[in-house]
Amino acid sequence: MAELYYDLNQLKCGPVSSDDITLTVDGKDTYEEVKKSGRYRECKRTQGVSTTDLVGRMLLMTKAHHSNMGSSDYEQHTDNFGRMSTESPEFHNIGHVDFLDAVSQLSEKPYVIVGLHFDQEVNRYKGKNYPITNIHERTLSVLACQYVSEVVIGAPYAVTKDLLEHFKVDLVCHGKAEVFPDRDGSDPYAVPRKMGILQKMDSGNSLTTDGIVQRIIKNRLLFEARNQKKEAKEMAVIQAMNRLEEEKAK
Repeated sequence: MAELYYDLNQLKCGPVSSDDITLTVDGKDTYEEVKKSGRYRECKRTQGVSTTDLVGRMLLMTKAHHSNMGSSDYEQHTDNFGRMSTESPEFHNIGHVDFLDAVSQLSEKPYVIVGLHFDQEVNRYKGKNYPITNIHERTLSVLACQYVSEVVIGAPYAVTKDLLEHFKVDLVCHGKAEVFPDRDGSDPYAVPRKMGILQKMDSGNSLTTDGIVQRIIKNRLLFEARNQKKEAKEMAVIQAMNRLEEEKAK
């Protein structure tokens, strides 16, 4: 959480935060002022999902968080999960929420189904250590979104006719992000494209997961560079003081 810069006299309702320990750079409680005003509310955080952990995954490029749910033993049971459909490899930022909001506005009574790919499938076409959040974490995040009616866990990368008929999909939506080919090089949206039910959506938000990762890495480098400059200045002061002491001793 960032530090608060609100004018408490102008606040009609206070912030709501999880029960994490949040401190400013000088060690003070981030929400001290709003707590004193009586306008602070706290909710129990989701166990096992940590922002610090997610940032660590971005910086360290680890894959230890990936689930093994892409195994053949698990995939045979995916039909047990479950009319506008959208597929999402990640669900990290307000851009994804804006996209689902835009999709939900395409109908007076929308029923938005989000297909989530297994971690191994996302990593196949996105590379690096993507997805940053595993299939369990992404499912929890998507289910919590007010614009989502249903989630398909382990949705196939290619949108098939059987899938569309099974979920009675009227429209398949995709964002402006690049569409990577399937394992055999084919277009994963070939079927809905041919049926004329594929719609490319613009969320109006340019924020991406890659952008967030780069922002975090950039800030880390800036922080390290700032500390290096600070240490160099401190060392220069110490050396100057030592020289003064040596001169006095002569």
